[in-house]
Amino acid sequence: MFTEYSPQELKEYLDQADTKPVLLDVREPWEYERCNIPNSTLIPMRQIPDILSNYDSDQEIVVICHHGIRSRAVANYLAQHRFTKVINLASGIDGWAKQVDPSMPLY
Repeated sequence: MFTEYSPQELKEYLDQADTKPVLLDVREPWEYERCNIPNSTLIPMRQIPDILSNYDSDQEIVVICHHGIRSRAVANYLAQHRFTKVINLASGIDGWAKQVDPSMPLY
């Protein structure tokens, strides 16, 4: 099981969180270079199985992609592998750009 936040909900959560979650961007490198949320880590979706052991399963992880579809799949995958604090950014970086940071380029 995982949680979904809208871009605005995630922004508010990040602004008030004492301990910042891992911001895991699962897009491709060219997408990440075009635009990204500050302090996010790029790990393309296909590499997720290889990096699971690098993270504590109790660590809070926010999964980010372009429109929220790939990130939802990764969030589900993490939840199936006993990660307990997973958040999907619904509408992805596209929604973030439109709702939170209009200076961010769209693609």
